[in-house]
Amino acid sequence: MQLRFVRSESAFTYFEALDLYLKRHGAPIAFYSDKHSVFRVAKKDARGGQGMTQFGRALCELNIEILCANSSQAKGRVERMNRTLQDRLVKELRLSGIDSMEAGNAFLPGFVEDYNARFAIIPARPDDLHRPLNLAPDRLTEILCKREQRYVGSQLTFSFERQRIMLEETEVTRSLVGRYVETYAYADGRLDVRWKGHSLPYSVFDKDQRVTHAAITENKRLGDVLAYIKERQDQQAKPKVKSNSDKNGYVKRARGPGRRRDFTSDPAVIARRKKALSSLDAAE
Repeated sequence: MQLRFVRSESAFTYFEALDLYLKRHGAPIAFYSDKHSVFRVAKKDARGGQGMTQFGRALCELNIEILCANSSQAKGRVERMNRTLQDRLVKELRLSGIDSMEAGNAFLPGFVEDYNARFAIIPARPDDLHRPLNLAPDRLTEILCKREQRYVGSQLTFSFERQRIMLEETEVTRSLVGRYVETYAYADGRLDVRWKGHSLPYSVFDKDQRVTHAAITENKRLGDVLAYIKERQDQQAKPKVKSNSDKNGYVKRARGPGRRRDFTSDPAVIARRKKALSSLDAAE
């Protein structure tokens, strides 16, 4: 019912797929999924999030239930269908000469229509239980984003994604010291800071984000993280590493190719030696 090529499996890509699904089919009663960390909180003692992931919170606001497969047999039903789709879809893409993600996404609607026309099974109850989505476009955008709470310090600042956010001092923000504000992070990189529904002006510091050796990255996002690291490294000037010889001031002697020259048999050296010996004899 919905297919999409994405660079990595994350909450934002699921938001994008959900947005396309809702606009085309409406709101279902429930979704059936596996136990991926996007759909459910894996840690039982998680402190934040009210026991829900960002995707789960969005479904809750849309009044959509999510059912996670609780057995290997149920998980197998999903994986068998995925295996069939992936095998058939790869061959269809190759026959159509598609070699980019944009072209693949443009190809998918026609593929879905053809696939369903050939393999869909008529349900026992033909009633469509999808409900109309009676939401304004702005409201749906606010739901399909990452929303978190951040504690405001004494300097009207808080941390967000390895950045320092400073609220502009106004009559409203002066009273927010020691309180929590809500952040709205969108897929296009925009960040909105709100207090009781009102947007607050702010400034961002330390935009030069760095990925440290201690950063923990989800395996399915590793490709994007490595691409980001390489881009940052290419932008920075490579430092010149000095060797111990450079530090000690060592100068390499010029030496021609081939075997090392034997100076003891050099006629010029022999002549200088004879001259020096003659000078010594004359002195004696």
